[in-house]
Amino acid sequence: MKILKAIFGYKRLFIGLLAPIAFILVLIAKNNSAFAEWYTVNIYHYISQAWNFLSALLPFSLAEFIVVMLAPFALTYIVVSIVKIIKKKGSRGKTAYKAFLNVICAVSLVFFLFITNFGICYYRNTFAETNGIEIRESTVDELYSLCIDLAKNASKARENLSENDGIMTLTSLNEAKAETQKAMNSLYEKYPTIFGGYSKAKSVMLSELMSYTQITGVFFPFTFEANVNVAVPEFSIPATMCHELSHLRGFAREDEANFIAYLACINSDNAEVQYSGYMLAFIHSVNALYSSDVEKYQEVFSYLSDKAKSDLNANNEYWAKYETPVAEVASSINDSYLKANSQDDGTKSYGRMVDLLLAYSRK
Repeated sequence: MKILKAIFGYKRLFIGLLAPIAFILVLIAKNNSAFAEWYTVNIYHYISQAWNFLSALLPFSLAEFIVVMLAPFALTYIVVSIVKIIKKKGSRGKTAYKAFLNVICAVSLVFFLFITNFGICYYRNTFAETNGIEIRESTVDELYSLCIDLAKNASKARENLSENDGIMTLTSLNEAKAETQKAMNSLYEKYPTIFGGYSKAKSVMLSELMSYTQITGVFFPFTFEANVNVAVPEFSIPATMCHELSHLRGFAREDEANFIAYLACINSDNAEVQYSGYMLAFIHSVNALYSSDVEKYQEVFSYLSDKAKSDLNANNEYWAKYETPVAEVASSINDSYLKANSQDDGTKSYGRMVDLLLAYSRK
């Protein structure tokens, strides 16, 4: 009992040491991609599957619940701590010190969990290296050809889809979740590092509020849930689901998550999912083309059907409503987050998906 009491007495020290341990793990992973790859495949894979199985038992997003409750919990803790400090006249300094230590311990624990639950995955071998995809410089003509192919494929997939006022709609959100789960699981046969056995993506109940941050989806590494904004134009939802499910499978880099989402979508048996994947790739590719050749950029749209153009216009109109200071702050935070995890391009790293698309088109 004395030993247990002594250990419990040093709990803050033990928790506080988790942060430096996490920093050491980051240093090792940053300088040794083989270690990060081994960790992702042999440790993260099993941790994520176990916790994802448990969180999937809940019909709602546990991640959303935690985020929503975080602010009132923090406020309550601050108020309670202040009241304790005021009441304990003879030991106010000690009480304040303990309250401060609790905050430090909480930060240390959260940081450690983030690194072990996902952070190390940022430093694994690239998807291209693992799967023999050669990344090299491409010409504008190659990019132009890619955009044309994507426009044609997107137009074909769009032909017989459900719509409302000329805008594509999903037959069923639940069906989209099931189809994207199936599409992601099927990739394991060709790409063994894209493990199967994970649950479906989850809808965010406060999706409309989420749109004010211009965020379409979030993987939450503390509950291992792929969370998706379902208030957005529906053609983009299946691709976003696959993107977040890619993160769940240990692919942390944004360009790789987008590319894997594309692979999953276009290989799906479901036309809605296929269309979503082609449109995801088309949008990224045509934006890259715009930066290189405006004339070719304009020409590409002649290969896109009127129905697909209507979906793009609706998408632009939707997001124009949410170009607010809140969105700018959220984008800045996301940019800093990506750079902190060795994605030096920050939010621009999403555009590097085009290199993968070009390399894949040459195979």
